[in-house]
Amino acid sequence: MSETLSLNKLEKLIELETQLRGEYQRQLDDKDATIAELKNDKAALEGKMAELEKTISTQLATIKDRSGKSDDTQALEQRNRELHNRSENMKEEVAVAKSRLKALQKDLAAERAEFAELKKYDPQRLRKNLDASKKKLAEKTTAADKLQKSLTQARSENSQLELKIKELESQLEKSQEAQTDAVGEDQEAA
Repeated sequence: MSETLSLNKLEKLIELETQLRGEYQRQLDDKDATIAELKNDKAALEGKMAELEKTISTQLATIKDRSGKSDDTQALEQRNRELHNRSENMKEEVAVAKSRLKALQKDLAAERAEFAELKKYDPQRLRKNLDASKKKLAEKTTAADKLQKSLTQARSENSQLELKIKELESQLEKSQEAQTDAVGEDQEAA
């Protein structure tokens, strides 16, 4: 009897399962279709994310490359400014040296005039002052020679720096043109 009871219960269970399946099968099928659709959407989104990550890495490499070029241009511009400032400073030094040279030349002329005046009046006094005047004259001549050498050297350095500035400006223009061309090509490629 217990077997019959079990059979009855089993039959009822099967009927209940069939009934429930009949009621809910459509909902289960809809849920399965939704799950499949969501899986497809997930795969498509993962593909898009991979594509976007690839695009981002490409753009990052381009940015790094361009920032390196920008650093080179900035260094070149900084060097250009330094050379320009240095050239200006040297021009000022040359002007100071010229004015000092003129002052020394005036002093030298005054010393020569004084020497001539002393020579006219007192031979003994001239002999005493002759050594002192010669020392002053030698010092001023040496100073004038040094200033003349310094002036010549400053002029040559100034002309060399001006040539460097012109070269750096032409290099800067070339690098800017190259950057402009590269940006144009990148935009055309995009």
